[in-house]
Amino acid sequence: RTLVHQSPSCSYLHDRPSALDTRVLLAVTPAELEAMLSRGWRRFGPTYFRPRCASCGECVGIRVPVAQWRPSRSQRRVLNQNADVTVLVGAPRTDRARLDLYARWHGFRERERGWEPSALDPESYAMEFAFPHPAAREFSYWLPDRTGTARLAAVGIVDECPASLSAVYCYYDPALARRSLGVFNVLTQLSVARERGMSHVYLGYRVAPCPSMAYKSRFSPHDLLFERPAEDEAPRWTLASPPSE
Repeated sequence: RTLVHQSPSCSYLHDRPSALDTRVLLAVTPAELEAMLSRGWRRFGPTYFRPRCASCGECVGIRVPVAQWRPSRSQRRVLNQNADVTVLVGAPRTDRARLDLYARWHGFRERERGWEPSALDPESYAMEFAFPHPAAREFSYWLPDRTGTARLAAVGIVDECPASLSAVYCYYDPALARRSLGVFNVLTQLSVARERGMSHVYLGYRVAPCPSMAYKSRFSPHDLLFERPAEDEAPRWTLASPPSE
Protein backbone atom coordinates (compact mmCIF):
# COMPACT_ATOMS: atom_id res chain seq x y z
CA ARG A 1 0.00 0.00 0.00
CA THR A 2 1.34 3.43 -0.97
CA LEU A 3 0.60 6.45 1.23
CA VAL A 4 1.19 10.11 0.42
CA HIS A 5 3.15 12.14 2.97
CA GLN A 6 2.80 15.91 2.51
CA SER A 7 4.82 18.65 4.19
CA PRO A 8 4.62 22.45 3.94
CA SER A 9 8.43 22.63 3.72
CA CYS A 10 10.69 20.50 1.53
CA SER A 11 13.84 19.04 3.12
CA TYR A 12 15.91 20.27 0.15
CA LEU A 13 14.12 23.49 -0.91
CA HIS A 14 12.63 25.00 2.24
CA ASP A 15 10.46 27.56 0.45
CA ARG A 16 8.43 24.85 -1.31
CA PRO A 17 5.96 22.21 -0.12
CA SER A 18 6.73 18.54 -0.69
CA ALA A 19 4.86 15.30 -1.26
CA LEU A 20 6.24 11.77 -1.05
CA ASP A 21 4.85 8.39 -1.98
CA THR A 22 5.76 6.19 0.99
CA ARG A 23 5.59 2.48 1.73
CA VAL A 24 6.54 0.56 4.87
CA LEU A 25 7.85 -2.86 3.78
CA LEU A 26 9.45 -5.52 5.95
CA ALA A 27 10.40 -8.25 3.45
CA VAL A 28 12.15 -6.75 0.42
CA THR A 29 14.95 -8.74 -1.18
CA PRO A 30 18.04 -7.02 -2.64
CA ALA A 31 16.78 -7.85 -6.15
CA GLU A 32 13.37 -6.32 -5.40
CA LEU A 33 15.06 -3.26 -3.93
CA GLU A 34 17.14 -2.89 -7.09
CA ALA A 35 13.97 -2.88 -9.20
CA MET A 36 12.57 -0.14 -6.97
CA LEU A 37 15.79 1.90 -7.20
CA SER A 38 15.57 1.76 -10.98
CA ARG A 39 12.11 3.35 -10.70
CA GLY A 40 13.21 6.20 -8.45
CA TRP A 41 12.51 4.77 -4.97
CA ARG A 42 14.83 5.18 -1.98
CA ARG A 43 15.00 3.44 1.41
CA PHE A 44 15.51 4.53 5.02
CA GLY A 45 15.04 1.63 7.42
CA PRO A 46 11.75 -0.10 6.53
CA THR A 47 10.38 3.03 4.81
CA TYR A 48 10.55 3.41 1.02
CA PHE A 49 9.79 6.76 -0.59
CA ARG A 50 9.66 8.59 -3.90
CA PRO A 51 8.89 12.30 -4.59
CA ARG A 52 5.56 13.13 -6.19
CA CYS A 53 5.41 16.93 -5.91
CA ALA A 54 2.86 18.33 -8.36
CA SER A 55 4.37 21.82 -8.59
CA CYS A 56 8.08 20.98 -8.63
CA GLY A 57 10.22 18.54 -10.58
CA GLU A 58 13.64 19.26 -9.11
CA CYS A 59 14.09 15.82 -7.48
CA VAL A 60 15.51 13.83 -10.37
CA GLY A 61 16.84 10.31 -9.95
CA ILE A 62 20.59 10.08 -10.58
CA ARG A 63 22.89 7.09 -10.99
CA VAL A 64 26.41 6.58 -12.32
CA PRO A 65 27.14 3.87 -14.93
CA VAL A 66 30.21 2.25 -13.43
CA ALA A 67 31.89 1.05 -16.63
CA GLN A 68 31.79 4.52 -18.22
CA TRP A 69 32.69 6.56 -15.16
CA ARG A 70 36.12 8.14 -14.87
CA PRO A 71 37.28 10.29 -11.93
CA SER A 72 37.69 13.97 -12.73
CA ARG A 73 40.84 15.92 -11.88
CA SER A 74 39.38 17.17 -8.62
CA GLN A 75 38.13 13.69 -7.71
CA ARG A 76 41.60 12.27 -8.27
CA ARG A 77 42.89 14.88 -5.81
CA VAL A 78 40.33 13.69 -3.26
CA LEU A 79 41.52 10.10 -3.74
CA ASN A 80 45.14 11.15 -3.28
CA GLN A 81 44.57 13.22 -0.15
CA ASN A 82 42.68 10.34 1.46
CA ALA A 83 45.19 7.63 0.59
CA ASP A 84 45.84 7.18 4.33
CA VAL A 85 42.20 6.34 5.10
CA THR A 86 41.34 2.74 6.00
CA VAL A 87 37.95 1.58 4.68
CA LEU A 88 36.00 -1.22 6.35
CA VAL A 89 32.82 -2.71 4.86
CA GLY A 90 30.36 -4.60 7.01
CA ALA A 91 26.92 -4.58 8.57
CA PRO A 92 25.69 -1.21 9.92
CA ARG A 93 26.35 -0.71 13.63
CA THR A 94 24.91 1.49 16.35
CA ASP A 95 27.38 2.61 19.03
CA ARG A 96 28.53 5.72 20.87
CA ALA A 97 31.28 6.53 18.35
CA ARG A 98 28.77 6.65 15.50
CA LEU A 99 26.16 8.58 17.47
CA ASP A 100 28.71 11.18 18.56
CA LEU A 101 30.13 11.56 15.05
CA TYR A 102 26.65 11.97 13.56
CA ALA A 103 25.76 14.59 16.19
CA ARG A 104 28.92 16.63 15.47
CA TRP A 105 28.39 16.43 11.71
CA HIS A 106 24.71 17.34 11.79
CA GLY A 107 25.35 20.19 14.23
CA PHE A 108 27.92 21.57 11.80
CA ARG A 109 25.38 21.41 8.95
CA GLU A 110 22.77 23.13 11.10
CA ARG A 111 25.14 26.06 11.71
CA GLU A 112 26.57 26.27 8.20
CA ARG A 113 23.50 25.57 6.07
CA GLY A 114 20.55 26.17 8.33
CA TRP A 115 19.45 22.54 8.56
CA GLU A 116 16.71 21.61 10.99
CA PRO A 117 18.01 19.93 14.19
CA SER A 118 18.14 16.13 14.07
CA ALA A 119 19.07 14.49 17.36
CA LEU A 120 19.12 10.70 16.94
CA ASP A 121 19.00 8.48 20.00
CA PRO A 122 20.30 4.90 19.69
CA GLU A 123 16.84 3.53 18.84
CA SER A 124 16.24 6.11 16.09
CA TYR A 125 19.72 5.64 14.65
CA ALA A 126 19.26 1.85 14.58
CA MET A 127 15.90 2.20 12.83
CA GLU A 128 17.12 4.61 10.13
CA PHE A 129 20.68 3.46 9.48
CA ALA A 130 21.06 -0.04 10.94
CA PHE A 131 17.69 -1.63 10.20
CA PRO A 132 18.29 -5.36 9.55
CA HIS A 133 17.81 -5.38 5.78
CA PRO A 134 19.65 -7.99 3.66
CA ALA A 135 21.04 -5.24 1.41
CA ALA A 136 22.26 -2.95 4.22
CA ARG A 137 26.01 -2.25 4.39
CA GLU A 138 28.21 0.25 6.22
CA PHE A 139 31.39 1.74 4.76
CA SER A 140 33.35 3.08 7.74
CA TYR A 141 36.41 5.30 7.26
CA TRP A 142 39.23 5.37 9.81
CA LEU A 143 42.28 7.58 10.38
CA PRO A 144 45.07 7.16 12.93
CA ASP A 145 45.15 9.75 15.72
CA ARG A 146 48.31 11.16 17.31
CA THR A 147 48.83 7.97 19.29
CA GLY A 148 48.42 5.76 16.22
CA THR A 149 45.00 4.50 17.31
CA ALA A 150 42.40 4.37 14.54
CA ARG A 151 39.52 6.82 14.98
CA LEU A 152 36.25 6.94 13.11
CA ALA A 153 36.34 9.71 10.49
CA ALA A 154 33.23 9.03 8.38
CA VAL A 155 30.40 6.58 7.85
CA GLY A 156 28.62 5.76 4.60
CA ILE A 157 25.36 3.81 4.72
CA VAL A 158 24.96 1.76 1.53
CA ASP A 159 22.52 -0.72 0.02
CA GLU A 160 24.13 -3.59 -1.91
CA CYS A 161 21.95 -5.10 -4.64
CA PRO A 162 22.87 -7.82 -7.16
CA ALA A 163 24.10 -5.40 -9.85
CA SER A 164 24.36 -2.05 -8.08
CA LEU A 165 25.14 -0.09 -4.95
CA SER A 166 22.93 2.66 -3.57
CA ALA A 167 24.46 5.50 -1.53
CA VAL A 168 21.91 6.00 1.26
CA TYR A 169 23.62 8.47 3.63
CA CYS A 170 27.01 9.75 4.67
CA TYR A 171 28.29 11.76 7.62
CA TYR A 172 31.82 12.69 8.68
CA ASP A 173 33.95 14.57 11.19
CA PRO A 174 33.46 18.29 10.40
CA ALA A 175 37.05 18.92 11.52
CA LEU A 176 38.08 16.95 8.40
CA ALA A 177 35.87 18.90 5.97
CA ARG A 178 38.84 19.78 3.73
CA ARG A 179 39.31 16.10 2.96
CA SER A 180 35.93 15.97 1.12
CA LEU A 181 35.05 12.68 2.77
CA GLY A 182 31.52 12.76 1.36
CA VAL A 183 32.95 12.75 -2.16
CA PHE A 184 35.51 10.13 -1.11
CA ASN A 185 32.65 7.93 0.09
CA VAL A 186 31.04 7.96 -3.37
CA LEU A 187 34.41 7.40 -5.07
CA THR A 188 34.98 4.40 -2.81
CA GLN A 189 31.59 2.95 -3.70
CA LEU A 190 32.28 3.43 -7.40
CA SER A 191 35.61 1.64 -7.04
CA VAL A 192 34.03 -1.24 -5.12
CA ALA A 193 31.20 -1.53 -7.65
CA ARG A 194 33.73 -1.66 -10.49
CA GLU A 195 35.75 -4.36 -8.74
CA ARG A 196 32.59 -6.43 -8.32
CA GLY A 197 31.43 -5.99 -11.92
CA MET A 198 28.33 -4.01 -10.97
CA SER A 199 26.53 -1.79 -13.44
CA HIS A 200 25.50 1.30 -11.42
CA VAL A 201 25.87 3.30 -8.24
CA TYR A 202 22.65 5.12 -7.31
CA LEU A 203 23.11 8.55 -5.73
CA GLY A 204 19.51 9.34 -4.84
CA TYR A 205 18.16 12.58 -6.29
CA ARG A 206 19.76 15.46 -8.10
CA VAL A 207 18.26 18.66 -6.71
CA ALA A 208 19.96 21.36 -8.77
CA PRO A 209 19.03 24.42 -6.62
CA CYS A 210 20.13 22.72 -3.36
CA PRO A 211 23.82 23.38 -2.44
CA SER A 212 24.02 20.17 -0.39
CA MET A 213 23.18 18.10 -3.49
CA ALA A 214 25.39 19.90 -6.03
CA TYR A 215 28.24 17.38 -5.76
CA LYS A 216 26.18 14.57 -7.31
CA SER A 217 26.22 16.05 -10.81
CA ARG A 218 30.02 16.10 -10.76
CA PHE A 219 30.21 12.31 -11.18
CA SER A 220 30.29 11.79 -14.92
CA PRO A 221 28.80 10.47 -16.96
CA HIS A 222 25.56 9.95 -15.09
CA ASP A 223 22.00 8.89 -15.89
CA LEU A 224 18.90 10.86 -14.92
CA LEU A 225 15.35 9.62 -14.30
CA PHE A 226 12.75 12.36 -14.83
CA GLU A 227 9.69 10.11 -14.56
CA ARG A 228 8.25 7.92 -11.80
CA PRO A 229 7.40 4.65 -13.61
CA ALA A 230 5.07 2.05 -12.14
CA GLU A 231 6.14 -1.52 -11.41
CA ASP A 232 4.89 -2.70 -14.82
CA GLU A 233 6.60 0.13 -16.72
CA ALA A 234 10.21 0.03 -17.90
CA PRO A 235 12.22 2.95 -16.42
CA ARG A 236 13.69 5.34 -18.97
CA TRP A 237 16.98 6.76 -17.76
CA THR A 238 18.64 9.54 -19.80
CA LEU A 239 22.41 9.76 -20.14
CA ALA A 240 23.54 13.26 -19.16
CA SER A 241 26.42 15.01 -20.88
CA PRO A 242 29.59 15.19 -18.77
CA PRO A 243 30.18 18.66 -17.27
CA SER A 244 33.32 20.50 -18.20
CA GLU A 245 35.90 20.88 -15.43
